[in-house]
Amino acid sequence: MSKLVVVSNRVGVPTKKSGVAAGGLAVALNDVLADRGGLWFGWSGKIGAPQADATLVEHGKITYALCDLSSEDFGEYYNGFANRTLWPLLHYRLDLTEFARRDLAGYRRVNSYFADLLIKHIDPDDLIWIHDYHLIPLAEALRARGINNRIGYFQHIPWPSPDIFLALPNHVEIGHALTACDLVGFQTERDAVNFGRYLVEELGAFARKDHVFSVAGRELRTGVYPVGIDRLGFAKMAKRASRSRFVTEVAESLNGRPMLMGVDRLDYSKGLTQRLDAFERMLEKAPEWRGHVTFLQITPRSRGDIPEYAAMQRALGETAGRVNGRYGEANWTPIRYVNRSHTRLELAGLYRVAKVGVVTPLRDGMNLVAKEYVAAQDPEDPGVLVISRFAGAASVLDGALVVNPYDMDGTANALSQALAMPLEERQQRWQSMWDRLETTDIADWAPHFLNALEHVSHRRRVPW
Repeated sequence: MSKLVVVSNRVGVPTKKSGVAAGGLAVALNDVLADRGGLWFGWSGKIGAPQADATLVEHGKITYALCDLSSEDFGEYYNGFANRTLWPLLHYRLDLTEFARRDLAGYRRVNSYFADLLIKHIDPDDLIWIHDYHLIPLAEALRARGINNRIGYFQHIPWPSPDIFLALPNHVEIGHALTACDLVGFQTERDAVNFGRYLVEELGAFARKDHVFSVAGRELRTGVYPVGIDRLGFAKMAKRASRSRFVTEVAESLNGRPMLMGVDRLDYSKGLTQRLDAFERMLEKAPEWRGHVTFLQITPRSRGDIPEYAAMQRALGETAGRVNGRYGEANWTPIRYVNRSHTRLELAGLYRVAKVGVVTPLRDGMNLVAKEYVAAQDPEDPGVLVISRFAGAASVLDGALVVNPYDMDGTANALSQALAMPLEERQQRWQSMWDRLETTDIADWAPHFLNALEHVSHRRRVPW
């Protein structure tokens, strides 16, 4: 079996104290690497001088290859083009998309730097798997250095419709870079269709059949590989965590009130202020819930050095304060807004306690919180999931109440419906979603993608 080379922006090296990084994706990648042996390459997370060679850390059958970034590279590649240009653009936020040629130059420079370090560790039969929007040009940079291995790329976040992507200056340079791959994977069929349309309409590709394109004499395949979770493992964790002191204290503090719950990283793609506005509208339209329901919103800080995120944090705090000031009473606070992280174990227990899980992003690649909420439920008395139609998970979780997060009244009605839903309907909806979770189990995700990559036809793989 050929060695697997995984490349991602950040690499989490296991330690004796903490083990593998929390989260299904990190576990899945570590598992597949540990099974077949391989290398995981990426940024160490440290700011330092550029390196001539990656720093290697051995852990069982896995070699972690780490490199530092200079402060200039971090500013232009990561904070600049990746997170102030591509991130908002790919989430359909043209109003927040910034473009600076210096940042694009830094983005290309860092991907070339990664390629220079990586080629020293690639053998001719290795499979190369590149992850996410930080590294779109990497396959092209590797091809330019003579690498003719099979290369796969997976887009963890949305891929927009062509008319949105065309707003990016130099969009051909970025879009064409992915044609250096043999297989490009997406979370949803919509994302794959959007990319395929761009290939045909803007790059002159020929669509030979579903998800197969001819581009400049090479064959490029696309595919849909939705990321999942370990549903059985997470269900056991949630059941155990629900009996912990922390979760028990939270449940007791509710004084019998049902709890709605949202868990999101602080980001404008998550629709956080719109969500709290919808909760406020529910209290306005359905006064019977005043004093009788609590909304817990957990939103850890992220990217605090980017001004837009600091402004977003202030806006979210102001929204929660306004709702609490308008409807709160001496013995009841409508919204509990928590601005720090909780462990995955704590969250699992809180999901099980929550009567309504609220996952309403304006745009999301998949959103594993939605799947974790479903897995955490008590089958005898499950909660209800309210999910945005623009979250990738909505296409899988067919028992959820699907809302348009831009429609405040519609979302408010769905929250009220979820709180009042009878037990039998809740059980039926939950069972359907629980069964669907099995079809996207995280244990199958990486093997599914890699099997497709390994079967790319040699006949169609001409040198770059």
